Order: sequence, then C-alpha cells, then structure tokens
Amino acid sequence: MGIDCGSEYTGYGVVEQDLHARLHCVTAGAVKLVARDSLELKLAKIYRELCAVIREFQPEVVAIEDVFYAVNAKSALKLGHVRGVAMLAVAECGLTVAAYAPLAVKSAVVGYGKAEKCQVQAMVARLLNLPQLPEPADVADALAIAICHLHTSATLTRMGAKA
Repeated sequence: MGIDCGSEYTGYGVVEQDLHARLHCVTAGAVKLVARDSLELKLAKIYRELCAVIREFQPEVVAIEDVFYAVNAKSALKLGHVRGVAMLAVAECGLTVAAYAPLAVKSAVVGYGKAEKCQVQAMVARLLNLPQLPEPADVADALAIAICHLHTSATLTRMGAKA
C-alpha cells in the first residue's frame, strides 16, 4: 500500500504484483479534507480512513514518501502532522512503513526523478492498465509509491538471491 500525505488530499493505493510480475490496482482513493475543519479533525479523519482501508484490504507493508525539504515551513509542518498520523495508523494496524524519497518514487515509475505530476499519472495508469488517469494526482502519487516499493523489494530480493 502506498500513501501520499497531503494537507488537502491524502492519497492511498493498494497494488498487488502477480507471479508474472504484472501489477494490479486493488483499490485507490483519497481522504478529502475540509479546509475549514480544525487540524485535529483533519488528522482524526485521515487516521480513521487509513485504518479502515488497511483493515479492509490487509496490505503486507505500507510505503510513504520520505521527509523532504520545503520552502514554506508552515506547509512542511502540516505535512509532518499528516505523515505522523499516517505512520501511526500503519503502526496501530501492526504493519511496517517503508519510506522512499520523492526522486526515488519518480525514478522507479517514470524513469526520471524530476518527472512532472502528469507524467507520473500517465505512467501509473499505464503500469496498472487503468482505463483513465488516477484523480486527484495524490491518488496517482500513492499508487506510484506502492509501485516503487514493489519494484525496490523485488530488486533487493533478486540481489539477495544472487549473493
């Protein structure tokens, strides 16, 4: 499962990889936050909805984007709150968190670490054989994070087998 933490939408996506290394989207969506709600209400909503998705779809691991540097300190702090609540939801459900840098996610999915959001959306739709682009972009980002984890763990497993 991938989670894309955001202050307006927090995207999530569960992706499976079959025995032939084909990727399949199990579910995807976003927790839409109401701008006028207080921070604690927003965080509680994210927590409840992510816990519900984890309980329903039972992923083996959850991946999120790693902390990155932001120009605006206030925005970075809000994202830190959302990320902390997402990690709490994952831990409360008994799962571990894998963290990936945004450049690593884009590189794993698009092949270019500085890809635009529309490129990520298009490639995620193509890799998962989706009939349309995932919307909002936060959903595509969450699916991209899940795909990044699947590709990374498969590579590490192959490398371990060769060693």
